[in-house]
Amino acid sequence: MVLRLGEVPTLVVSSREAACEVMKTHDRKFATRPLSATMRVLTNGGRDLAFAPYGEYWRQLRKIAVTELFTARRVLSFRAVRAEEVAAMLGGIAETAAAKRPVEMRARLSSFIFDSTVRAVMGDRFEEREGFLRALDRSVKLAAGFNPPDLWPSSRLAGWISGAVRCAKECRGMGNDTLDAIIQDHLERMEEEGHAEDLLDVLLRIQKEGTMEFHLDTDAIQSVIFEIFGAGSETATTTLEWAVAELIKNPKVMHKATAEVRRVMEARRTVAEDALGELHYLRLVVRETLRLHPPLPLLLPRECQEPCQVLGYDVPRGMQVLVNAWALGRDDHYWNTPDEFRPERFQGEAAAVDDFRGMDFAFLPFGAGRRMCPGMAFALANIELPLAGLLLHFDWEGPPPEELDMSEEFGLTARRKGDLLLLPVLRLPVPAA
Repeated sequence: MVLRLGEVPTLVVSSREAACEVMKTHDRKFATRPLSATMRVLTNGGRDLAFAPYGEYWRQLRKIAVTELFTARRVLSFRAVRAEEVAAMLGGIAETAAAKRPVEMRARLSSFIFDSTVRAVMGDRFEEREGFLRALDRSVKLAAGFNPPDLWPSSRLAGWISGAVRCAKECRGMGNDTLDAIIQDHLERMEEEGHAEDLLDVLLRIQKEGTMEFHLDTDAIQSVIFEIFGAGSETATTTLEWAVAELIKNPKVMHKATAEVRRVMEARRTVAEDALGELHYLRLVVRETLRLHPPLPLLLPRECQEPCQVLGYDVPRGMQVLVNAWALGRDDHYWNTPDEFRPERFQGEAAAVDDFRGMDFAFLPFGAGRRMCPGMAFALANIELPLAGLLLHFDWEGPPPEELDMSEEFGLTARRKGDLLLLPVLRLPVPAA
């Protein structure tokens, strides 16, 4: 389907066959990103990995991400951080349970994801946390790409009236000021021996070694770090909240997932990351959540670099392309009863669907092809462990399933529209963090 979003001609891809042509057959031709006025500011002119134009700079950043930042070994090195942050979150919920008060789930989950990410990226929390969080939240909302200056790029009036670019500059400025101080602190600390290497240390080490084919300057480092927070925190939080909501909405699935978690982990008295591999049904729950609620319902936009054909239709150079991951996950041509939350489908008719590797174009929670998200393992580690902890230590009471509002909020990510307020009932004491 071809739309004109303001002045921007856009091809919306909503079938597996078309997605395959865009992200596999003609992947190189669609490998670059369009930079809207707002995203140009938020990404510092495309200096991050997600929006860097396709070329040597992007290849080098991708190499850093794949071989340094998000390797299995690196993700595993933050296991203790995740365990501590999950314990802190569960401890706070236990206090709320003792007071017989409901928990606003998004706030709790968002705080856990952010603090866990901060410690992985920077090694410790920082004083400007609340201001930085507000800047990130505003940035994510601006990044949806439907601001007037993004839709009418030739109109100065559109930019002036909306204030989106001005707001983006404020958010990026606040982020840069915060990161400048943190980077300086890390540069001073790098001379010390024996401290654990966080993600910022990795980037600063690469900058110092100068082994890349381009100079990794401070602007690039800031952009990558801002991207990890903005994209990683928002998508993981949204996925976790939807997983909990779907479990409340589907009591039989909740019962089955809870029984598995307690059977595997109750003897340990706490959640253990090394036992997650035994939680087969919980992983199906996460997969089904990602099918119905992909982190980015519209994958990040691509731009055609060379004229080509998609399913026999001519696509001119410069056309923007949006892959509708939300529609792909609900297409009844590929999924039986697609609107039903049924994790068992991934053991049955959909068992052949490749997990998250972008090889089955009906299921693209992390994209596919050259621009596939390299932080998949990092994100999943921050989803599975806290979800297991919530089920191990608490029973959950909420509105009747038929009354639970499952409306989505429009944006870069499809958040739940309303607050998810649930009453926790302590089932197993939470060990001290």
